[in-house]
Amino acid sequence: MRQDRGMVQKNIAVVTGASSGIGAATARRLAAEGFHVVAAARRKERLEALVGELASATAVACDVTSDESVAELAAAVAALGGTVTLLVNNAGGARGADQVAGGAVADWQWMYEVNVLGTLRVTQALLPALEASGAGTVVTVGSTAAFVVYEGGGGYTAAKHAQTALVGTLRLELAGKPVRVVEIDPGMVRTDEFALNRLGDQAAADAVYAGVRHPLIADDIADCIAWAATRPHHVNVDRLVVRPLAQAAQHKVVRE
Repeated sequence: MRQDRGMVQKNIAVVTGASSGIGAATARRLAAEGFHVVAAARRKERLEALVGELASATAVACDVTSDESVAELAAAVAALGGTVTLLVNNAGGARGADQVAGGAVADWQWMYEVNVLGTLRVTQALLPALEASGAGTVVTVGSTAAFVVYEGGGGYTAAKHAQTALVGTLRLELAGKPVRVVEIDPGMVRTDEFALNRLGDQAAADAVYAGVRHPLIADDIADCIAWAATRPHHVNVDRLVVRPLAQAAQHKVVRE
């Protein structure tokens, strides 16, 4: 499925995981910055609604865990005929909060597939176009879980550690080429779905943010992504770690 809105006479930004949360907020912000946004995610109806809001955008249904689906995304982007200058690897997520001794292997596999191999697939598919643009940027949305482990987070922190290793390696391998590699690592961000998808229960999801004054929201991270992506191209923001004021570290959160 592909739905277009607006003429492609500007730079193209591809955003994965664009059907909700940080991805949707990023699509809106980049459209406001003047990009033609290719919004990619699995949920067709949400993408269509999002693209309907934007002056210049294309919706492409995509599952980043599928080689074939990612190849179709790359083909759809190429068919637009514009210049691909930005990729935002945002698709990701967490499942479960089990300790290692009882962790579900299927949950660990899913987290690795989406966070790590999804980033790999989409980056590989669009890297030739980004390099050909002469001024490409790859932004990957990671997490502070990429640096610190915690009880009940083994599968997610392992996946995010692997993702940040992928990003750092890519930056080394692209040195000397016209493609910047940026990593945005948020701490506590309250969105409609992240904690709910992870824990499977609304009450448990709400408890994650209980008493926290002003957790980050999706728009805060979209602002960081847009800022990094719109610096002069010789400026590479290698890594931006962003937390709410109430969170001093992964394990240090002030609750009222």
